[in-house]
Amino acid sequence: MGDLLELLAVWMPRQRWYGTKGRDPLLTPVADWPIDDADARLLLVRDDAVQPAIVYQVPVARRAEGSVPPGSLIGPADEGRVWTDATTDPAFTDALYALVTAGGEAGTDEDGFRGIPLGAADRRPLASRITARVLSGEQSNTSIIYRPDDDEAGVPVICKLFRQVNPGINPDVELQSALAAGGAAFVPGAIGEVRGVWMTLEGIPVSGSLAFAQEFFEGVEDAWRVALDAAAAGEDFSQRAYALGASVAGMHVALAERFSTLAPSAADRSSVNNAWERRLAIALMEVPQLAPYAEQIHRVYERALETPWPDLQRVHGDLHLGQVLDTPSNGWVLLDFEGEPLRPITERLQPDVAVRDVAGMLRSFDYVSGAVADDDGAAVRAWVIAAQQAFLDGYADTTGRPRTDDDPLLKAFELDKAVYEAIYETRNRPDWVGIPLAAIGRLAPLS
Repeated sequence: MGDLLELLAVWMPRQRWYGTKGRDPLLTPVADWPIDDADARLLLVRDDAVQPAIVYQVPVARRAEGSVPPGSLIGPADEGRVWTDATTDPAFTDALYALVTAGGEAGTDEDGFRGIPLGAADRRPLASRITARVLSGEQSNTSIIYRPDDDEAGVPVICKLFRQVNPGINPDVELQSALAAGGAAFVPGAIGEVRGVWMTLEGIPVSGSLAFAQEFFEGVEDAWRVALDAAAAGEDFSQRAYALGASVAGMHVALAERFSTLAPSAADRSSVNNAWERRLAIALMEVPQLAPYAEQIHRVYERALETPWPDLQRVHGDLHLGQVLDTPSNGWVLLDFEGEPLRPITERLQPDVAVRDVAGMLRSFDYVSGAVADDDGAAVRAWVIAAQQAFLDGYADTTGRPRTDDDPLLKAFELDKAVYEAIYETRNRPDWVGIPLAAIGRLAPLS
């Protein structure tokens, strides 16, 4: 495997899903599983270029030179063959589809993987003959869309292959599967998953999620695009925003019922506050415009710590308009329950404050005002406020908890999100930094 690892060390940094930009990989093999039906191999490789080390999933296949799709070539193999990224190879994608829809296994109980069909397709058939295409533009994973062939009936499927793998069930698999099994219409039907068992370099067997397949909705747009178009046209969005708030609340209610909740301890509050303060300290160093607001921001955080907190529960963790689809059959459908990709997986699996998701959606609506090119900024701002208020109404009516215009905890989480955005925009899109700065001015006014 030595030659292949050397090729991967050159190829991986050029992939969008590789998480350690600017450093050369230091790769060690973790698992090497043959996929006999596809004449391919499923590799797990550990990258020690960062600490803690990251384990990546890399499916590879040996194919005839000249037969590899553009962009998939990894490097030379032997005897006129080359190594290729198997996610673009029909034999591998067919084998993956079979795993998530019909099951199967490879290797042993302590060193192998198995497909686990979940069967949630609303009693509609799954096609036996399909055409696969890799979804372009994805950042941290690789998703493959399976469409039934022209003469086949069946549900379109999207299978997400997790590039970074960790011990434990990925929250995207765990939460969406539980919600779909409970009959929730606001998540896609769960089709199947692939779970692996491998040995750590310390000799400990661990199990983790490798792939997750769910129903794919054809020809739909995400809520971000729908909201942008509505705001640009000056269309009232209140009813749609109310329904979205109801869907998010339904998600929180269902997650609280299906998973354990716990009362927040002093340590939990302190942990959240420490995260707020760490992020603010970074922002004050990188975003000079924030300096006048520092004292007021601290006061908002202090007030949130003094108010009663709801029980902690499982949450989405990275909710915004881009994580929601507008579907004709199910209404608003929520996606991507992995949580914030930069947070450690152990943190993403822990109960959290549900208001974090609410704050994320409010901030996403606020970005509409900056993304819509309109001479009448006041009209767009009024559109945003109306949408936010309707969203909060839908959320409150569904949870049955009275809504107040002065919620110290929601304000603190929304402010923390805006502080994070100020850092991000300063680093990546300086022309957009005015959006979070304006929000900070509203949430922590100087007078």
